[in-house]
Amino acid sequence: MSRALPKYNKRRVAVIGGAAALALTGAVVVNSALAGEASKSSGTNAKTLAASPGTISCPDVASQLPAIPATAQAEVTRNLELLNTQIAEANKRLVDTVGQGGPNFVQNAILGPLEDKRIATVNRIATAIGRTAEKPQGLDALAPCTLNAGGAAAGDAGNAGDAGNAGDAGNAGDAGNAEGAGNAGNGNANGNTGNGNGNAGNGNANGNGNGNAGDAGEAGAAGTISCPDVASQLPAIPATAQAEVTRNLELLNTQIAEANKRLVDTVGQGGPNFVQNAILGPLEDKRISTVNRIATAIGRTAEKPQGLEALAPCTLNQ
Repeated sequence: MSRALPKYNKRRVAVIGGAAALALTGAVVVNSALAGEASKSSGTNAKTLAASPGTISCPDVASQLPAIPATAQAEVTRNLELLNTQIAEANKRLVDTVGQGGPNFVQNAILGPLEDKRIATVNRIATAIGRTAEKPQGLDALAPCTLNAGGAAAGDAGNAGDAGNAGDAGNAGDAGNAEGAGNAGNGNANGNTGNGNGNAGNGNANGNGNGNAGDAGEAGAAGTISCPDVASQLPAIPATAQAEVTRNLELLNTQIAEANKRLVDTVGQGGPNFVQNAILGPLEDKRISTVNRIATAIGRTAEKPQGLEALAPCTLNQ
């Protein structure tokens, strides 16, 4: 018995060791499965957040209007429908651009342009009513819209967890290095840092922005905005309208100056349509509203000039 004991002990050790190895293998398999599920869950959460940018809410204009003259009804109805179309388009753009731009993207590229469009539209409504009745005042106050809760993350270009694929756009900075574009490499570094930390918004914005900016040094070549001259296209201005017309002509110049400043301040931001969507588009809407006020002021005591809205669009000179 004493001689068999060591063999028995060896067998027992072997059995115990095998069982331990089996248990360890099972633990690894379970942990791998759980990790996979966690990764899938994280990805699902990211997709859910990205698909829920919130919705845009705007004040109701129709309920704030006075009695509408029959002669203005068609034009007012058409512009009220246009207000609804503008909101629908803004909500669609909100969904289509989830994960783009920096923290102010929604305000600058969606809510701001929407407000300018609404100002121009409510001014047309007021003008239509004012032709045969008392013109309603203060409708401009109904122009600003807000992003409902749940859409705050949309402007941050996605704290969606994975810090995602868009952050890898920072690698586009490599192209900048290949062309000797200097600091473009910083875009790549920032983009990768964003991925590591999971801050999708910051990583993406820096990676993409700096990478593009590095290409051929566009930071120093923002260009300037050129707009058609309105003053030279006006008829004789009645004395009673002179002050208001002058004030709005000065406002047109101010709007161009502000747009040029914004052009310089935002070099390297956004995608290929950023300037059109966030600067030229809003500027055109502001100019439409302003030239309509000029036409209305002249039309109170003289023939109202037509076609001034054709002078609203501006272009970017490189």
